Amino acid sequence: MYLRLLQHRAADGARAVIAARGDDAWLVPGATTIRALAEQAIAAGSTLAELVDGSGKGDTVDLAAELEAGRIIAPIDHADPAHLQMTGTGLTHLGSAEGRDKMHREAAAAEKQTDSMRMFLEGLEGGKPVAGQTGQQPEWFYKGDGSQLVGPGAPLAMPAFAQDGGEEPELAGIYLIGPDGTPFRLGLCLGNEFSDHVTERHNYLWLAHSKLRQASLGPELLVGPPPAHVEGMSRIHRDGEVLWEKPFLSGEANMSHSLANLEGHHFKYDLFRRPGDVHVHFFGTATLSFSEGVKTEEGDVFEIEAAPFTLPLRNPLSRAAAVSATVREL
Repeated sequence: MYLRLLQHRAADGARAVIAARGDDAWLVPGATTIRALAEQAIAAGSTLAELVDGSGKGDTVDLAAELEAGRIIAPIDHADPAHLQMTGTGLTHLGSAEGRDKMHREAAAAEKQTDSMRMFLEGLEGGKPVAGQTGQQPEWFYKGDGSQLVGPGAPLAMPAFAQDGGEEPELAGIYLIGPDGTPFRLGLCLGNEFSDHVTERHNYLWLAHSKLRQASLGPELLVGPPPAHVEGMSRIHRDGEVLWEKPFLSGEANMSHSLANLEGHHFKYDLFRRPGDVHVHFFGTATLSFSEGVKTEEGDVFEIEAAPFTLPLRNPLSRAAAVSATVREL
């Protein structure tokens, strides 16, 4: 049975960590953040699960009630947001090229194959190398630092200049870099890798612009070996009704790349092995409402749920106020 870890913040700002297995949930005595727990586990040479199991059990917790009350925050953060990096990879799931290819086909009508399709097929052929070998390099993008991380229930705000605010239901790997530069995977979270698909569709070279957006994480960090098959549902609610919904698949059994290959190509850069840093890395999706003609509006609510996670990720869509980006000379 999977161990799930959650972060709790009381009305007075006091922090706590909740552990859950099945329907049972309890406070972890003495724990205030999941990052601090992970640091303890690294120092002790133990796993997160071993550390939590050896800490005893505090008061029981009603997870659904605490989530509804807004006291469950993102399952990872950093005291200095500049030391949390959000990144991701695309075209990693079986079938994920279809939606992307639709977006780019008109712009590349003279080509037999778009760059997206070629990249997908290369990943399909070489994205799951045998242990010890280097596989095909995936598409990679940067989303921002910890200031862009949104917790469950909080609004996902598209910039004032955005042309679209669209959901991407995904799994995200959560990592902490150890004192010697070793990346440690703490677990997986549900994520909404929020993007601007209209901007991306205009020109594939604008992918980087379309990804510089907020992203949200679900309430629970799933600890231990990642499940090979994850099946969930992505929905958009508007005015209290379901506007759109579609099942999505993730996990290695449904991917053209292995997690080890995606992780290897991310952490091969020295920049991403800085001791003490936290990384949130989105693994991609094959399911987008945008590719089915849905145009989101402010006030829409994104909902993502999938077993073995027990709580959904919900975020309303908003638009940020315009700000001046004019550069002044000194």
